[in-house]
Amino acid sequence: MQYRQDRYGQPLSLLGYGCMRFTTKGGGIDLPKAEREVLAAIQAGVNYFDTAYIYPGSEAALGEILARNHCRNQVHIATKLPQYLVRKNGDLEKYFAEQLKRLQTDHIEYYLMHMLTDVNAWKKLEANGVRRWLAEKKAAGQIRQVGFSFHGNTETFLQLLNVYDWDFCQIQYNYLDEFSQAGRAGLEAAAAKKLPVIIMEPLRGGKLVELLPEKARRLLAESPHGWSPAEWALRWLWDQPPVTVVLSGMNSLAMLAENCRIASEVVPGAFTQADFALLGAVKSEINHNVKAPCTGCGYCMPCPQGVDIPAAFRSYNAMYTDGKASARREYWQVVSLRKAPAFASQCIGCGKCERHCPQSLPIRQLLKEADHALRPPHYRLFGAASRWFLFGQNKK
Repeated sequence: MQYRQDRYGQPLSLLGYGCMRFTTKGGGIDLPKAEREVLAAIQAGVNYFDTAYIYPGSEAALGEILARNHCRNQVHIATKLPQYLVRKNGDLEKYFAEQLKRLQTDHIEYYLMHMLTDVNAWKKLEANGVRRWLAEKKAAGQIRQVGFSFHGNTETFLQLLNVYDWDFCQIQYNYLDEFSQAGRAGLEAAAAKKLPVIIMEPLRGGKLVELLPEKARRLLAESPHGWSPAEWALRWLWDQPPVTVVLSGMNSLAMLAENCRIASEVVPGAFTQADFALLGAVKSEINHNVKAPCTGCGYCMPCPQGVDIPAAFRSYNAMYTDGKASARREYWQVVSLRKAPAFASQCIGCGKCERHCPQSLPIRQLLKEADHALRPPHYRLFGAASRWFLFGQNKK
């Protein structure tokens, strides 16, 4: 196993264990299987274990495994405050105390504000005393470092980087999402602030392995490297020095062994122009059937009505590469869960975006199609309910 350092020089394994995808059995986590896999990971040098309050049974399972095998001091636990559930000052302590109990520990090394959606979400936490609370927890040693996890666009991510003196951050990033969500620009901005970056969804939930088009699969198979699709995706990430830890939801010993092997071999900057070109061709094949050939360049932004045009097209296209449910969930995360709504339905047809689009896309028409596809009636109801719960409003 190789390691990269956090903000304070603490070594973190290149490969992190994502505990959201522990195998389930009989309605709960298959604890004996998860235990074998976690212990094998620790033996292989993995020292970063990521969980969250809302992952069903995950914190409790990880806590039980570490406690009964007496290996808590060999790992760093990363877990997340469900900030979207915080309504009053006492909620911060309530959720944290419950997490410590589940994890059978007296401290958390890496504590994240889970899924910050925009600056307003942070301001709501500030109104509930989060700054003072975090300062007290850090002073007491109960929280060692504070970060946030993020699903959203680059602009929002860059804003969130500056609302607090973060110790680290966590983003969705892979070769298909290079210029969407926080993207490469977000990765580099965090690195400029000397913040470690933890990567989630390196394989897009397995889609960069299981749902590759046949031609894309052949392109990878014909490479002299002999790498699997998963290895290509992981090596692309670790080729970039700003990437600190890549999380993988490993739920088999074979997957664990392969990922640990790759993490022990990679060398930053080893990718050749031919390697980048090959992945470019793979991306083209993945995107072959997309409906909106948007590159995510952002020249169409800002929209006078607040529409997040690149996010709409990114999610619309994902319906044809990742599946409808996954794409609609992404659109909900990126667009719905924001204080200022950014729905495609807010478009009034002014045409400003089209005048600046390098691809000369019929953006106004495509936005109508995207909104219709991404938000069928039941999704609109769900989005309205989630917005009311988070913000006490129901717009669009």
